[in-house]
Amino acid sequence: MVVRRRRKSRKMRGRTRTMGWGRIGQHRKSGSRGGVGAAGMHKHMWTWVIKYAPTWFGKRGFNPPRIRAGYEPRIINVSDLAELAFKLKASGEAMEEEGKIVIDLVAMGVHKLLGEGKINIPVKVRVPMASRSAVKKIQEAGGVVEVLLKEEESEE
Repeated sequence: MVVRRRRKSRKMRGRTRTMGWGRIGQHRKSGSRGGVGAAGMHKHMWTWVIKYAPTWFGKRGFNPPRIRAGYEPRIINVSDLAELAFKLKASGEAMEEEGKIVIDLVAMGVHKLLGEGKINIPVKVRVPMASRSAVKKIQEAGGVVEVLLKEEESEE
């Protein structure tokens, strides 16, 4: 057998108009590649799909439905309640029941009350959801928490 001494890259060299590929756009457009992008994955590229991308087609797993895209519950901490109570009192908007300042978080658009921080004034709070630690801290300060959605209480 004769040894090939010249390099393969010597072929198709030289500045000619077509570099040896003939006239009218041969080896030029996407037809020479079998299509653009994922064209032909179920047809002439099927063996490539089986070998290199076996999960290309079909569905796997389960994506649970989401409540709403971009939904984030608005939360407030117990430490923010004391400051809020003073602001309401200073502006004259605070209502008082049995010596407690009433804070209606439902009207303010807050979804949940969490128990971070401390509170030392008695307040009455209306809120859709509250953590157990938040309820405990407000009750220890002599306040009352009115939770509207009791079945969705959560721990902190």
